[in-house]
Amino acid sequence: MALAMKHKSHAFSLLELVVAMAIAATLAVFAVPSYRAHIAKAHRMDAASALYRAAQFVESSAYVDGAPLPSGLAQAPQAGKAVYHLRILSADDLNGGYALEAQPIANGPMADDACGTFILDATGTKSNRGSADAVADQCWSTR
Repeated sequence: MALAMKHKSHAFSLLELVVAMAIAATLAVFAVPSYRAHIAKAHRMDAASALYRAAQFVESSAYVDGAPLPSGLAQAPQAGKAVYHLRILSADDLNGGYALEAQPIANGPMADDACGTFILDATGTKSNRGSADAVADQCWSTR
């Protein structure tokens, strides 16, 4: 006598799969913009800290007037793929002897950032050039 074998299938139904996908999509809608904002803020802080490091170098006795920044100080972040390019601007009547700028790399992740180019001069004045209605304090803020 042959015994009838019963196989009970254990799998997701289409409805369960659709519900799981809807939950994942909802989480992604909120998580991705927050993640991008966090990354942009981290890149801005890299630019600001790189400007302070470069200012310390320029103020030290190691800097020769008119020379470009050394390769370790010419980009932000210091290691890895550059997001900002740093350079020394010439002296004028307002900047106290020099100014440093951190300009976003063309076609980089911060090329279209609202804060634009970060500028720090010898008097300690912080500003942004090319910013789309962005206030310098917000761009330089760590909060």
